[in-house]
Amino acid sequence: MNVAAEVWLALGTSTIYEASKLPCALDPRLRPAWSGAEACAPAYPVGCLPGDNLALHTAVELAPAGSILVVDGGGLLVGYWGEVLTRAAQRQGIAGLVIDGGVRDIDSLEMLGFPVFARGVSMLGTYKAGVGTLGGPTDVGGVVVAAGDLVVADRDGVICLPRADVGRVLVEAKARQVKEAAMIEAIRAGAHTLDLYGWRQLLTETEQESTDLVSGETSDQGAP
Repeated sequence: MNVAAEVWLALGTSTIYEASKLPCALDPRLRPAWSGAEACAPAYPVGCLPGDNLALHTAVELAPAGSILVVDGGGLLVGYWGEVLTRAAQRQGIAGLVIDGGVRDIDSLEMLGFPVFARGVSMLGTYKAGVGTLGGPTDVGGVVVAAGDLVVADRDGVICLPRADVGRVLVEAKARQVKEAAMIEAIRAGAHTLDLYGWRQLLTETEQESTDLVSGETSDQGAP
């Protein structure tokens, strides 16, 4: 893993997502296939025909080394990916897999250290009938992913940042991380989150509105 990827992963997907102000979070039901899986690399989008993984066999050969395959599998829980494809992908230098669909051979994926994020696990087999789509913009988990977009994935989920926003988001995510670290220190020193976020006045106003509402209802009930 390169230094840049380590920087993004140290920030974490939640911090990056909040700092980005972008609709960049893939469906939260796409989860790590094994505990501790994490990845950060440019995306190579793939669209599989339903229940067909021929596109994945092709993508492993065509995708640039260092990229993550980001795959629309239609959300189907079939075994689109397993140990054989993992070993082929590692030989080609593929950095990981995100798939809206099922995977299998989980113990082998973990043993090989290959990061996979999927909708679920399924031993069911697949077809080989059509190539699908390779390298073009693809909707995966509710986000349109283009080749070269930055994918960051950890146990909080998966995000995909458009290439044009990567520099800005990195700066803002680092600033947010510093701000949150200062806030945690303040909490350790005894501060309350209502004060740190400036929400105490909002709470007071809400309580006053509730009091006024109850008073109004009581007055109405006592009216002739």
